[in-house]
Amino acid sequence: MKNKFFKSEKKQIPLPVFFPDATRAVLRTLDSVDIENTKTPGVLVNTYHLYLELGKDILKMHGGVRPFMNWNGGVISDSGGFQLMSLVKANGNGKVTDEGIVFRPSKKKKILFTPEKSVDFQMAIKPDMVVVLDDFTDPRANFAEARESIERTIEWAKRSKAEFEKICKDRKLSKTERPYLLGIVQGGEFLDLRAECTKRLVEIGFDGLGYGGWPMKSDGSFNFDVAAVMAENTPEEYLLYGLGIGKPDEVAKCAKLGFSIFDCVLPTRDARHGRLYTFTAETMDTIDVTQDKFFRYFEPDKERHVKDINPVSTACDCLLCKKYTRSYLAHLFRIKDVTALRLASIHNLRFYSLLMEKIREQIWDV
Repeated sequence: MKNKFFKSEKKQIPLPVFFPDATRAVLRTLDSVDIENTKTPGVLVNTYHLYLELGKDILKMHGGVRPFMNWNGGVISDSGGFQLMSLVKANGNGKVTDEGIVFRPSKKKKILFTPEKSVDFQMAIKPDMVVVLDDFTDPRANFAEARESIERTIEWAKRSKAEFEKICKDRKLSKTERPYLLGIVQGGEFLDLRAECTKRLVEIGFDGLGYGGWPMKSDGSFNFDVAAVMAENTPEEYLLYGLGIGKPDEVAKCAKLGFSIFDCVLPTRDARHGRLYTFTAETMDTIDVTQDKFFRYFEPDKERHVKDINPVSTACDCLLCKKYTRSYLAHLFRIKDVTALRLASIHNLRFYSLLMEKIREQIWDV
C-alpha cells in the first residue's frame, strides 16, 4: 500500500511533500517562522556543510538540528555524498576508494568520509530520514564505470545499514522511534543497471529509495525513464525520493509515477535571483497541475512591472501577494534591498507548498 504520510518527530506530514534545501540549517533571508508561515512542512539540511562548519558537539548540545534552528517541522539530512563527489570527481580534490571518500577541505587537512561516518553524523543531526552514502555515477560514465559505481553503492549501502542498526540498538530506538533509512539508486542512463541497483537495494531492505546521480539526459531533458524503472522495481510501501528534483512540472510528473518526496534549491535560489513561480490560474481554486503549462515565471525587475499595482499572483495567499504590489517588489529589487529576497523566497516556498497540495488532490487523489 502506498504511504500517505511522512512520519516526522513532530507530526505526520501528508505525502507527496517538497522539502526546500536549508543547506546550513537556514533558508537564506528567512527564519523558521517565515518558513512555517508558507505552510512548508519540512526542510533538508546538508550533512557535508554541517559536518565541516558546525560539528557534532554543537548539534548534541542542542539536541539535534531541529531545536538548533527552532524548527517544528520535518527534517531530512542528505548523506553529504553529492557535494563530496562534486569536489572529488569534478575538481579532483581527493579520491574515491572502496573504504570511502578522501577529500581535502584545506591544503593542510585531509578527511576520510566513510558510509559509517555519514550515518553517525546524521544521527547526531536527528533527522526524520537518514540517507546512505553512495557512489555518484558520473553522467559521462561508460557502462563499465557505471557498473563500478553501483557495486560500490551497494557495498556502502550494506555498511550504512549495519551502522544505522547498531546506533539504533545502542540508543534503544524502537522501529517507530527511529528515522527512515533511504538507499540511493545509481547507474546513470543505463536502465538495466538502474533496475539492478533498485532490486539489490530492496534486498538489503530500506524504508525508501532515492533517485541518485544526475537526473538530466545528455540533451538536457529530464530522465523520466529512470524514474519509471525505479518505480516499477520498488515495493509499493517504499518511499520514493527525488533528490534535487526540482522544477514544478518535473515534480508533478514524478509524483504521477509514484514519487512522494522531493527537495531542491530552486525555489529559494531562483527567488534570490529575481525569478518567481506563479500559477497560470487566476485563483487558488482553479489551479490544475495536471495541465501541461500550469505555471510560469515572473521576473520582477522587468520595466513593465515598475508601475503595476497588481499582486504578483491572484492564485496565491503568501505575504507578498496579500500585502504588496508588483511595483513595490520591482522597487525593492532595483534598490537591492534584502526585503526583496525575503518576500520573493516566501512567495516561491508558498508556490511549492500549494503545488504539493494540488498534487495530493489531483494526482494522488488524497
